[in-house]
Amino acid sequence: MRVRLPAVLRRPPVAVNAVLVLLLAGGGCWAWLSVRGDSAQAGRPTGTRTVSVSRGTVTATVTADGSVRSASTASASFATAGTVTAISVRVGDVVKKGQLLATVDPAAAQRDLDVAKANLTAARDALDRAEEGGSDTSSAENSVAQAELAVDEAQAGVSGTRLTAPMAGTVVAVNGTVGSSAGGSAGNGSAAGANGGSSGGQQGGSTSSSSGSTSSGGFVELADLTKLQVTAGFAEADATKLKDGQAATITWNALQSAQAAGAVVAVDPQATTTNNVVTYGVTVSVTTLPAGAKPGQTVRVSVITGTAKDVLLVNSAAVSGTGDRHTVTVLTETGQESRRVTVGLAGDQAYEVTAGLTEGDRVVLPQGASTGSTGGGLPARGGLPGGGGFPGGGGLTGGGARGGNGTR
Repeated sequence: MRVRLPAVLRRPPVAVNAVLVLLLAGGGCWAWLSVRGDSAQAGRPTGTRTVSVSRGTVTATVTADGSVRSASTASASFATAGTVTAISVRVGDVVKKGQLLATVDPAAAQRDLDVAKANLTAARDALDRAEEGGSDTSSAENSVAQAELAVDEAQAGVSGTRLTAPMAGTVVAVNGTVGSSAGGSAGNGSAAGANGGSSGGQQGGSTSSSSGSTSSGGFVELADLTKLQVTAGFAEADATKLKDGQAATITWNALQSAQAAGAVVAVDPQATTTNNVVTYGVTVSVTTLPAGAKPGQTVRVSVITGTAKDVLLVNSAAVSGTGDRHTVTVLTETGQESRRVTVGLAGDQAYEVTAGLTEGDRVVLPQGASTGSTGGGLPARGGLPGGGGFPGGGGLTGGGARGGNGTR
């Protein structure tokens, strides 16, 4: 006797069969994609980062720390020694050229003048007697000439008891007090020219006569605060790239976001060596002073030493070699290849490439290098995150640090 099963138990449902087919197909696809992915990854270097060769502007700069100084200064010192009897100015006062600054006791100088005048009168009387007597007058004439010179010198001594301003400007120092003694000098003071050089970051060309005060400068120091400039000490290698007229950017350390344009005015012909470090003083003019700029403030000076516009360029971190021999690693469809290139201007973050590469070539960055901002006008392509500025390969994130060439 046969037992007849229900139709439902004799055949699997259609839905179950469909699910089994889908599971088998999905498993096959996953296995195929896994094998294909492993194969593709095996043919590609792990962690390779690239940047594209593009067109733009390459800029090379050199930088140094410096300070703000007046472009025109003067040291005023007494021409006649004596005790200071009056000081007519204070620090911060604005004075005109020739204005009285201070005086010393003129009594001794006046006595010398009185004696010199009496001697001149006696010499002239002697000359008159010689002429009247018909004798030789040559000796008497010499005595008169010497006496006249003595009077002129004594008169200058009296004038030297009054200290006047050798230039218009602001009083920045008074190196003495009433009752102190001030030593004599050959003149009233001297001013430094606006184009005077600097030595080791110090203002140059400003000579001053020594005085009897405790300061090694003049009795009164003057500066034109309306005409400021910057002096900076540049490294020996950087100084060889500098010349008059090069554009510069000055950044103030104490003034937030304060910058000014300028230009190289002078480069010291002689170096300054401190702790075996050789630097050359450079004077830089300032076009427009930012609010709050004062003498003595510290700044950072960046001078443009070269610019190449609309040229092929590549991140300097991707270029290796020195002198006339440079190489890059180019990523091709078949892998990586080392290629020799000819470099033009070596910029701060990008190199000008004159031979060996074409626009669009992708060069490999060494491990640890960054695709930081180049400052060379490279376009950011592909919507890559980060501040790179160079187009990165494979969705790489720009590190934001520059691959500099050592000039900054």
